[in-house]
Order: sequence, then structure tokens, then C-alpha cells
Amino acid sequence: MKLTIWGAAKQVTGSMHLLQLEHYNILIDCGLDYEKETFQEENQYFPFEPSDIDVVILTHAHIDHSGNLPTLVRLGFKGQILCTPPTADLTELLLMDSVNIFISKQNKRGKGKRAHSGPKPLYLHKHVMDTVDRFVTISFEKDFSLRDNVSIRFIPVGHLLGAAAVILTVQEKGEEKKIAFTGDIGRKNYPVLVDPQKIPAVDYLVTESTYGGRLHSKDSTIQEKLVETINETCIKFPGRLIIPAFSIGRTQALVYSLNKIFSQGLLPPVKIFVDSPLASYATDVYRKHHHLLNEQSQDFYRSKGDEFEFEELSYVQDKRESLSISNYHEPCIIISSAGMLEGGRIQDHLYHNIQNYYCTILFIGYCAKGTLGNRLLRGDPIVRLRHRDLMVFATIKQTDLLSGHGDHDDLMNNIIHQDPLKLKRVFLVHGETRSLEGLASSIAEAGFNVTIPEKGEVFEL
Repeated sequence: MKLTIWGAAKQVTGSMHLLQLEHYNILIDCGLDYEKETFQEENQYFPFEPSDIDVVILTHAHIDHSGNLPTLVRLGFKGQILCTPPTADLTELLLMDSVNIFISKQNKRGKGKRAHSGPKPLYLHKHVMDTVDRFVTISFEKDFSLRDNVSIRFIPVGHLLGAAAVILTVQEKGEEKKIAFTGDIGRKNYPVLVDPQKIPAVDYLVTESTYGGRLHSKDSTIQEKLVETINETCIKFPGRLIIPAFSIGRTQALVYSLNKIFSQGLLPPVKIFVDSPLASYATDVYRKHHHLLNEQSQDFYRSKGDEFEFEELSYVQDKRESLSISNYHEPCIIISSAGMLEGGRIQDHLYHNIQNYYCTILFIGYCAKGTLGNRLLRGDPIVRLRHRDLMVFATIKQTDLLSGHGDHDDLMNNIIHQDPLKLKRVFLVHGETRSLEGLASSIAEAGFNVTIPEKGEVFEL
């Protein structure tokens, strides 16, 4: 059995791992790599023949794990894509949104003869639908046989609705081997989502390391941070709070948290706009799979109703309504995508507010290097929007309290309960160098064999 790490090696995006058995090839995740300047050109090539892949296992819907599946299908993959039911629903939404972003970027390259001079879209809506047709959904905690000698099991890990670690059990030459791929691991007591379950004893563990070497803030709760920021921005002063948030996952957690704040009367009413059609569609998926939400969320629903709907909240649908928000002169909260500011309606709100002294931009998630969000967080005094250089007068803030990733201690807890006599090696992926090295050091100190793979490195298991 061979393992090749083809993505998220010494970086965060582009998760893709190839497990090769005798006459059977399994691809775990197939994400877009956003950490290249020419990412559309770079992502259209695979280091293997797509038609040689027999099955894909998808840990969760986020684009850095699912976003290149249609390219794989377009280039010849004919097998099934296995995932949980919510992951199938959310992935379809995200892949369709990716097509729209590709086409939008191509059309913005120029007019007339230059109108379509940019890179061609990686895939089109047809390829997304071909991909969706290959989804086969499997419930959590159910053993599923891929073939006589291979079975898989999905373990809930929080992070996103439907997100799972996958446990593969392989019978090879009279020996049973278990290998786990964590996908992305969530954190305890996160709004809406269940707590991540521990990974059962395995022989090999491929784990994310996003927050390796770092701990989440513990000096306040999500609710306290939001109350403080809203009070300072919208109550004491007639300002605007703009929160860039990914439409799927982060927006639902944020809306639920705001619902609790205003339903408890912790703040005077403030108008809230969720300006993302994708977020509206995703929220319907959360309602569809409501039985998979955590107990606190279900209790709230039973006592007070829909977690994602309340009086102060408006879901913005069409573009005209979105543009009209700039004419709303009362204090308000604007939640819009994309979370890293690389596209979407959030750029309209930034354009109108980045030079507003009474505006606060609150980042609640990770921003990859090279993104507009990352430039704002590092303190760039001027940013470029709509072909104009704009001074940054708005207040820039960040909190990790709504991060969907477990921190260093959460990641270690998933490892130290493993059987040291059984676990032969831990592979660290999906992390920046500092995070990888920080987590690797702690794992080695705990007595486990740990490796930080290079991209394309092959391991005999």
C-alpha cells in the first residue's frame, strides 16, 4: 500500500492524497490550490491520470478539499465520489459558485477583443452536474465496503456540517491495516456543530495542522466578543460593522450567535444584512439536515424557533438590493462573502466603506497569503479595489473565536489517545511551516513517529 501526498503539503489549501492498493486507487479529497498566483492554470493539471482513480472519498465540502473534483471528472475520472449527505448538498452549491467566479473573472479581463483573454474556467456547470451525479452518500458511523478487502467509515469531526474523518480498513497480504484522514478537525462547543469525535485506533494517521503551535483565544467567548464589537461600532457610534464570512459554515454559526445575542436582549436592535445568496441556499441545507446539528442548537429551535431567522435579520437576494445597502444610513451589520475578500459582494461593501472612519471590518476566519484579506490584516495602508487605490481608514479587527479549526491542544488530543504500540506514523498536512513544525515537535515529544511530507512524496505503508 502506497500513500502519496499530492496536496496541502507544507501549505493550507489544495488537499489531495492518493492511496494506492493492488489494482485499486483511492483519492482522498481533490481541492483547489489557492496558493499560486496563476491558480486556474496550475489546478488544471494532475500528477496522475484521472481515469486511473477508482474512487474518491470527500471529507467535507470546502473548496480547498472539493473544488477540483469537476476538473478530475472533466479529464476522465469515471468512479464514485463518497461523502456524507450534507457534504454532497453543500459541495454542489460551492462548485456551482466556483463556476460563476471563474466566468466572472474571465469576463472582467477586458472588453471588446480582450473580453475573454483571461484563463479559461477550470470547468463549467455541465462538469459540476457530471460530478454531482457521481456522489454516493454514506451516513456517519456506518461501515461501507469499497471492495472485498477495503471498507471505510465516516467519523463526525465538527468543522462544517457533514465534515468527517475517514477511516479506511484494508486487508492486505493477510494483514489488516487502518489509516485515517482527518480532513479538517473542528473544535468543541462551536455554534450549531457537534463536537469532533476522537479518531479510533489506527496504524497511520494523516492529520491537518492548521492551528499547530497555536491556541485559540480563551479570554472571552464568541458572544462576549460580538457584543463588545457591535456595541463599540454600532451603538456608541453610528457605524457599520462589516464581517467577511464564508457563505457556508461560518455565516450560519455567526447568524445563530447573533440570534442568541438579540433574543436575550443583550443589545438594542441593530439591522443585520446577510448579503450572499449562497449563504441563503446553504442555510436551507442546514435546515434540511437539522438532526445533525448540536444539542444546544436543537434546544434553541424547540424553545425559540428557527436559529437562522429573526426580526433584525434580512437575507439579501438580488444585486439591486445588495447595492441599495450603501444607501442605508442607520448603524448596521453586513455579513457577506467571500471570507478572504477575493471576490463576491463583499468587495462592493469594502469599496464603499474602506475609507469610512466609522466602519469596522471584523475578520472571523483564515486569510491565505496573497489575498486581499491577508493584506488588510497585515496592515497595508492602501488597497486596490475596482482598479482604484484606496486608503484604509476603516478599523481592521480579527478574532479566532469563530474559527472552525481545532487549535494545537485539540489536534494533540486526537493523537495522544492513540495506541503508541499500534500507531506507526503520523503525517502532517494542511498547515503553514510554523504550524507544522510546532505540532510535529509536540507529537515527537509524546513518543510518536511524525513526518511532514513534501508534495509528491511517496510512503510505503
